[in-house]
Amino acid sequence: MKYDLIIVGGGPIGLACAIEAQNKNLNYLILEKGALVNSIFNYPLYMTFFSTAERLEIGQIPFNCIAPKPGRQEALEYYRNIHRYFNFNINLFENVESVEKQNESSFEIISSKKKYTAANVVIATGFYDIPLYMNISGEDLPKVSHYYKEAHEYAFRKILVVGANNSSVDAALECYRKGAEVTMVIRKNEINNRVKYWAKPDIENRIAEGSIKAYFESTLSEIRENDVDIMTPEGKITIENDFVLALTGYRPNLEFLEKMGIKLSDDALKVPQYNPETMETNVKGLYLAGVVCGGMETQKWFIENSRVHAGMIMNSITN
Repeated sequence: MKYDLIIVGGGPIGLACAIEAQNKNLNYLILEKGALVNSIFNYPLYMTFFSTAERLEIGQIPFNCIAPKPGRQEALEYYRNIHRYFNFNINLFENVESVEKQNESSFEIISSKKKYTAANVVIATGFYDIPLYMNISGEDLPKVSHYYKEAHEYAFRKILVVGANNSSVDAALECYRKGAEVTMVIRKNEINNRVKYWAKPDIENRIAEGSIKAYFESTLSEIRENDVDIMTPEGKITIENDFVLALTGYRPNLEFLEKMGIKLSDDALKVPQYNPETMETNVKGLYLAGVVCGGMETQKWFIENSRVHAGMIMNSITN
């Protein structure tokens, strides 16, 4: 069986592409390596979105939310209901291993379970799978995590949080309020300006009063079982430590894109080549949608401003 379209990634943007494919009567299949909207599933349990509910909507289906900002649980409920409504043709827990152009009108897609053929492919894989590693001694110790789920296991322990973005600030505040002794290591001289407006003054006040210790213009240089080394403007210091949350950010699987033949920019941003009017890459019939379009510039695209990619792609395919 040859599909008109295979969508790689079952996140909100992948689902938005499927909705537009249904509207265009295209024969499609979504392949998702994990659960439905897998990245959101792996967010911290009590995470609150920066966006309001209506900016997370897809398919013109209202996202009803009592609070001003929806949380992870509400988002999961919403996207499950989206699946119930549209009844997507989707295979969950099926990882795509390769996408190869066979001829002018056909791709071969090999997954962890089987082989597919499609006239077009959309890559909507996001960026949450690969952490930005610090590449320091001890980063591979069991006490180190690049993802944060909830605070309970860190209660009453000495926690080091690396970073000053939303995930770092959320983790530091939650762990502090559950009884952890929290220290932050921040590369710049301030908390990131993109931190949620209700969390930024909270973390700054906790640092100012001394409830959370922060080392600005500093980097973590070595991790050991019972302590860590921090390079500060005053020199190296060593502090006791039980756990390290290295929340240094994430990146798309750029190697996967290159393997498909997609060209990346020569600079550090590694932006994939695509037509901004159709989202088609330099490989004819191969499209990008969502945050993966930004390469290493992962703050450029998110749900609310990349939902439009779905319509642009399906218009290109059908035209």
